[in-house]
Amino acid sequence: MAGGVSQGNSRRGRKRVMAEINVVPYIDVTLVLLIIFMITAPLVTQSVQVELPQAPSQVVDSSDNEPVNVTVDREGQIYVDIGENPEQPVDEATLVTRVSAIMKYKPETQVYVGGDNGADYGNVVRALTALTSAGVQSVGLRTDPPSAKAQH
Repeated sequence: MAGGVSQGNSRRGRKRVMAEINVVPYIDVTLVLLIIFMITAPLVTQSVQVELPQAPSQVVDSSDNEPVNVTVDREGQIYVDIGENPEQPVDEATLVTRVSAIMKYKPETQVYVGGDNGADYGNVVRALTALTSAGVQSVGLRTDPPSAKAQH
């Protein structure tokens, strides 16, 4: 009986090994990565450089949905900021396909067209016609505010 008691005491005296993972370093790494992505995300956005016409305008109230931006450059090439390569020009059929897919799932999405100041008016109208056939009900036109020199 004494032997049985000593075995029980030796088991109680030993500490059990606890298998725990210290997650604090993982949280630190996650927060650092989050900060890096928050800083670099705005830098990654690419767009086509065009010289927009200047006109007095109001800032558009942005909703929760990202707007679709269609741009017509000086040479008449059309760019849309959705899809795999927003910096590559698209033809009218591709523009219709991409925009109609967005409008099907998010019909409240706003669409903005920006034409280069030197772009042919017919090319801008061609983009507007393609957007109409994609199911877009209303289109906003992007402009730059007039510079101080132009106002005086």
